[in-house]
Amino acid sequence: MVSKFSLPAASDGSQAPHRKAPRRRDRRGRGLRGPLFPPGSPAHRTRAEVFDDLVLDIAQSLDQRWGKALNGTQFAVEDVPPSDPAPWESGGVPLGRYFPAESGQPARVVVYRRPIEVRSHDEDDLADLVRDVVVEQVARLLARSPEEIDPHFGER
Repeated sequence: MVSKFSLPAASDGSQAPHRKAPRRRDRRGRGLRGPLFPPGSPAHRTRAEVFDDLVLDIAQSLDQRWGKALNGTQFAVEDVPPSDPAPWESGGVPLGRYFPAESGQPARVVVYRRPIEVRSHDEDDLADLVRDVVVEQVARLLARSPEEIDPHFGER
């Protein structure tokens, strides 16, 4: 036996097209019951927030040793570098930049999050790479060698 169902007729006498209701994750319309990860848990923080804290920790450790020389220096994190390279940069994607103090602006060290994350293999490698990039930029800013800024530079 074959069952046939007819579509409900429209008010003008023609047949209305059959429409399926959109599928929803919460079938009963109550929405999510709570956050997926509770605040304070490690998984609650975004990768960008973890990266920012890593740069801040490194900047604070360098400030303890080079506080006078780094007085007023700003440390910043951007997602990607601008498309126009600086005149002193040769090829490749920069991982960080320094901007010397000029015309009332303080000296700045900028670290680019996405290129560093792409080059790192795991969390430990990420921390080492961020430390190396920040130390290199501070060394350029202070016109010193990276080994002078951080005796552990390049050790992995």
